[in-house]
Amino acid sequence: MESYVIESNKKKSRLPARLDAVQSGTGLILGLFMWVHMLLVGSIVLGKGAFNWVAKTMELAFLSDTGHGYPIAVFFAVSGVFTLFILHALLGMRKFPINWKQHRIMRDQMVMMKHQDTNLWYIQAITGFIMFFAGSVHLYIMLTNPGSIDPYLSADRVVSGNMWFVYLILLICVELHGTIGLYRLCMKWGWLQAKGDKSGRETRTKLKTLKNRLAIFFLSLGILALLVFIVIGIGHRDQVGQRYDADISGHAETTVEVEAEDHAAAPAEEAVEEEPVHEEEVAVESEAAHESEAVEEEAATHEQEAAEEAHADETHEAADSHPDDSHADDAHSADEAHAEPEAHGDAHTAEETH
Repeated sequence: MESYVIESNKKKSRLPARLDAVQSGTGLILGLFMWVHMLLVGSIVLGKGAFNWVAKTMELAFLSDTGHGYPIAVFFAVSGVFTLFILHALLGMRKFPINWKQHRIMRDQMVMMKHQDTNLWYIQAITGFIMFFAGSVHLYIMLTNPGSIDPYLSADRVVSGNMWFVYLILLICVELHGTIGLYRLCMKWGWLQAKGDKSGRETRTKLKTLKNRLAIFFLSLGILALLVFIVIGIGHRDQVGQRYDADISGHAETTVEVEAEDHAAAPAEEAVEEEPVHEEEVAVESEAAHESEAVEEEAATHEQEAAEEAHADETHEAADSHPDDSHADDAHSADEAHAEPEAHGDAHTAEETH
């Protein structure tokens, strides 16, 4: 009895209350972040172009001249979330049963009391324990690969990286843990409590209805987005690691579609290119024909000139040979003329002798 009085007179520490406040604050930030995160990831349902635009916006691509963005921005964002995640998990472990005996006592009380909020807390504790491992894996992958948020790369991670099962378990745990946690925060700190509801029963009922609807909505959106990623990943198995690119006009086109369009347009391009090639061949042939004609004309000119030169040589030779003959004739005539006087002289001598 004296020890009880001594213990009650001791000043109680405010550290547990402060730790509860920090746990509530980190839980609130992480819960709201997960809702926003699911809405952004769910953009894949609208198409690969929409998800790529969201990813580039998160990388601050609108501040980049090239439009590629800054993956370092994702790195810092993931680092902040990872830090809050670890801190929230460590603070939450303070209230976990540390051994099987404590767990057995808690389970017996839950069965005996049949209190719905106690059951919700137990679900939150189990999902938080699973999230500590699955969430750490996901955050570590994003931390070491900040530039891998891409319609194709994300789908490859889900299918080819065999992460679909981890993401499915993580999705269920995150949505249940987050919605239950935000509901319990509102009840614990009196947020959103209706005026005049002193017992809080009316507020509790409304918050539970809102919690259930939000859980159904985000679970449906997350499962649908995961199915879309699985479909994209299965179709992209032959091109694992290839990024998704958008054309300059802003309309997203997949690489596969671009290749298909190029393949379909190839015959038309070849047909269009046939005419210029044919015209070039005709031009080359005509040029060759002109060159051959020029060569033939030049050869004919050379032959004609050679013939003229040969004819001129023959004429010159004939002219050279003709003067010699005339000199011979003249000499012959002179000899004949010289012989005639001699003959006349001999005849005259003969007459005189006679």
